[in-house]
Amino acid sequence: MAVLEVCVETVASAIAAQRGGAARIELCSDLLEGGVTPGPGLVSVIRSRLKIDIHVMIRPRAGDFIYSADEFEVMQREMDEAQRLGANGFVLGILTERGRVDVKRTRELVERAGGLPVTFHRAIDMTPDPLGALEDVITTGAQRVLSSGGSQNVSKGCEVLGRMHDAAEDRLAVMAGGGVTLRTVRHLLASTGIREYHASLRKAEQSPADFHKQGIAMGERREQEYLRYTTHEEDVRAMTKLLDSVADKQPVAGAQRI
Repeated sequence: MAVLEVCVETVASAIAAQRGGAARIELCSDLLEGGVTPGPGLVSVIRSRLKIDIHVMIRPRAGDFIYSADEFEVMQREMDEAQRLGANGFVLGILTERGRVDVKRTRELVERAGGLPVTFHRAIDMTPDPLGALEDVITTGAQRVLSSGGSQNVSKGCEVLGRMHDAAEDRLAVMAGGGVTLRTVRHLLASTGIREYHASLRKAEQSPADFHKQGIAMGERREQEYLRYTTHEEDVRAMTKLLDSVADKQPVAGAQRI
């Protein structure tokens, strides 16, 4: 059986993910920056709407994954608040200045999760050797790692993803993420043996605003000032159906990999 986790940043997308058959959501804000910690209001409202699991992103800012003592304290407090609001798990990642997994502080956050599952996110793809970094993640006690195989997307990182899946064995789940689409997932299932997939399945939509102010923008991405990004139920359902149909027919690929 294959599992689909949908990454969302709005209530509407979260509801669409559940209706489409997703196993859980990763909840964050500002996906255009790779995702940061969502506010408590968003967590609370989505928790009241969903029955499926909600894994909350714990990332205090965009940019690199090297955090100061103050930022680390923010991460700890955000975990506590998200857990109080009903989060079922957490998504996080911390690196050292040399691009290695910060095992000590990651382990502290895993312990702070109080038994809730922790996913080490695509910070692992920013390490010099994701396959080697996998062993560090395992020592932290995290239950899952999200990766594109150290490449820009899962298609380019497919071979490394397969090797990560084989190396992890039953010590940790490897979830493929970064460019997971209906086009790419069939090949990933057949060639890697991975059974967990992470996708946003978002589409850009025009704002309903009739008036567009010219010559001014609230953010740096001026061309996206009047765009919204939304996940639709039918796209999630199409992905879950494909995962179920293909996964049931595929043998475990790892034993055949050289």
